[in-house]
Amino acid sequence: MDAEFLDMLLPALNKGLWMSAKLIVPSAVFGTLLGVVVGTLRVFGGTAVRRFFDGYTALFRGVPLMVQLFIFYFGLPAFGIYFEAYGASVTCFILCSAAYHSEYIRGALHSIRDGQLKAGAALGMSRVQTVAWIVVPQAFRRALPGCGNEIIYLIKYSSLAYLISCMEVTGEARAIAAKTFRFAEVFMVLALYYLFLVSIATWLLKRIEDALYIPGFGRQK
Repeated sequence: MDAEFLDMLLPALNKGLWMSAKLIVPSAVFGTLLGVVVGTLRVFGGTAVRRFFDGYTALFRGVPLMVQLFIFYFGLPAFGIYFEAYGASVTCFILCSAAYHSEYIRGALHSIRDGQLKAGAALGMSRVQTVAWIVVPQAFRRALPGCGNEIIYLIKYSSLAYLISCMEVTGEARAIAAKTFRFAEVFMVLALYYLFLVSIATWLLKRIEDALYIPGFGRQK
């Protein structure tokens, strides 16, 4: 690749990379937090609450993310609800990511023995306190590898934001490729950008796993 081409490509991709980071970081953080709440309510909530959030999870896991983006950006204005491209993208990513996180959390919660709820009651703790301070932290440790995988997926499916004109790194790459017709070079460099993002996320997730590790309680592989 010649210097003139790189001088055009790299600034555009770096601009898109910043937008990708603005999409990924809040979506990962709030998607994980919402997933923990939803997963907990699906296990410990009342019947109506469990059914509602089971329906939410089925909906956002069952409908393709691209369709969700189109509904939020192009469909909701028919009902008087308007999102900018960035807002629609982040909202969809959070809701979709949370649905998947809730499955990991739900499974991890079911792996915690019921005796811990009784132990918490014996110590004078309410059911909510026991779940919040004893059960959920243990379940989160067990669910973290699966939740980490979902964050990796989030990095990659954030590329769909360009479909509703949110110009993240893939959108910028497509624009350069369409202008120069050098598709192979552009998308090879784009692949390196995503590999960089995934490598950073993998490193951070490993650090979090190590920080949450409790000696004697096993380590999730």
